[in-house]
Amino acid sequence: MTENTDASRTEAFFTLHHRLPRQSPGSDATTRRLLAQAGPLPDRPRVLDLGCGPGRASLLLAAEAGAEVTAVDLHQPFLDELREAADARGLGDRIRTVRADMGDLTGPAFPAGSFDLIWAEGSAYCIGFATAVRDWQRLLAPGGAMMISECVWTTHAPSAGARAFWDRNGSLRTLPGTTAAAVAAGCTVHAVLLQPDSDWDAYYGPLAERVASADPAAPGMEWALAATREELAVRRAHGAEYGYAAYVLRPADPRWTTRPETAADREAVHAVNAAAFPTRDEADLVDALRADSGAWLPELSYVAEAPDGSVAAYALLTRCRIGDAPALALAPVATSPAYQRQGAGQAVVRAALDAARVRGEALVVVLGEPEYYARFGCVPASTYGIRPGFEVPDEAMMALVLDGSVPVPTGMIRYPVAFGV
Repeated sequence: MTENTDASRTEAFFTLHHRLPRQSPGSDATTRRLLAQAGPLPDRPRVLDLGCGPGRASLLLAAEAGAEVTAVDLHQPFLDELREAADARGLGDRIRTVRADMGDLTGPAFPAGSFDLIWAEGSAYCIGFATAVRDWQRLLAPGGAMMISECVWTTHAPSAGARAFWDRNGSLRTLPGTTAAAVAAGCTVHAVLLQPDSDWDAYYGPLAERVASADPAAPGMEWALAATREELAVRRAHGAEYGYAAYVLRPADPRWTTRPETAADREAVHAVNAAAFPTRDEADLVDALRADSGAWLPELSYVAEAPDGSVAAYALLTRCRIGDAPALALAPVATSPAYQRQGAGQAVVRAALDAARVRGEALVVVLGEPEYYARFGCVPASTYGIRPGFEVPDEAMMALVLDGSVPVPTGMIRYPVAFGV
């Protein structure tokens, strides 16, 4: 391919996309949901929108979150379009456009620790999800978050047609594989949203209309039309096999090293549980669950280490069932009295939940303080038609969906025998 041919194809591609409502699957409703899950944020959060395109998300974040947005893209016409829209809506003082490469965020416009929220809808693929997660963290202020969406397989056995297309256009991971990449890059997962089909329709509907009206004789346009028609056809034929997953991520708390327990930890795990609760019941429960091969999952028994290497906190996920469907029960969660209210408990719970996501687990149930477990994304289990086999306040029996690509089971929770319920 000559340089001129490459340039004409790139121009034709952008011609197809100029002035479209969206440049990737999405919706204002999805942006709002993700914004809510990324909170809490400062009153006037500093947001970095990377690969912003013409700025649909930038405009919403500025208008509804009161954000000061730095919108970054390499394609100047998109930035011009955003500047025009921002001025028209009275948001010109809240949105700053910067022509830059998201893979090279250096220089005075991008100092370390300068953003409360990094936003990347459908754009991180340009440099790779793992690279984006690893490299962009340095830009976050303390307590900051990143929202990065990534196209993923939603099946463990993609068809030959879908795989052939994506092998040529950016190899996809599964949801567990994508989570593993985020964790390996030093982050914890605070929320995952599998975007609905309507988000794809909002992107592909107008794009298909543009394809139908485009002039194939324009330089590079024949190639751009063929590539876009193939993309649309693959979605029609195989759309159930892949989708966009939007991740809300935060850097892991550096104060606590988290890991699966080892045999050498068992005495310390028992001691932490005994010290954290009024009785030894929870400590004895862990020991009983460890002896139950049908319930115990060794890689989901997690500890957080104190600076001296001792066990500061503990979280356990064991196999339970909702009706006949496998799920996980989170219990107990314990923090040594010497380390309570310092983030050790949160760190170990997040690490255990991330390990469950990497395993491909779909659902967690937990009985506990609603305000505490809501920070991990848990909601009343009754929202999904899930109920315990004993009387308990509705708000205290909670559930967390880890994988939105599979149906959420309904019915009664069947705990391991050691729980005695």
